[in-house]
Amino acid sequence: MRTPAELTQLFRASGRHVTPQRQSIFRALAGNESHPTAEKVYEAVRAEMETISLKTVYQTLHDLEELGEIAPLEVGTGAVRFDPNVERAHHHLVCRVCGDVRDVFVDFPAVGLPERLAQGYDVERSDVVFRGRCGRCRSES
Repeated sequence: MRTPAELTQLFRASGRHVTPQRQSIFRALAGNESHPTAEKVYEAVRAEMETISLKTVYQTLHDLEELGEIAPLEVGTGAVRFDPNVERAHHHLVCRVCGDVRDVFVDFPAVGLPERLAQGYDVERSDVVFRGRCGRCRSES
């Protein structure tokens, strides 16, 4: 994901308003590899700016998605997560206990759907999700 300064320039270049709230959201996402939910982003930004609304967080995340800077990620943890790593194709590790999500960079050239099973779809990509227990959850049990 781009830096907060780069996101500010991108928003301006695309005709979007850059507000202190949006800049705070950019900072909350910078370097965040946890694939946060909108609510987690809201909590982080609210610690810095109490007056921010959850609607502003959702709208900014939607704008970032439209600009191709983040991708929504549904991995069965109960809420949509946001993946800031859109530069490289990758898959995910998901802890079935705490819901932690991590990127895993591995290529599966043999994973594909045979045409006879595609049911008329033009399959463009596949996502692999590995589920298990993270190190923290394993050590706590």
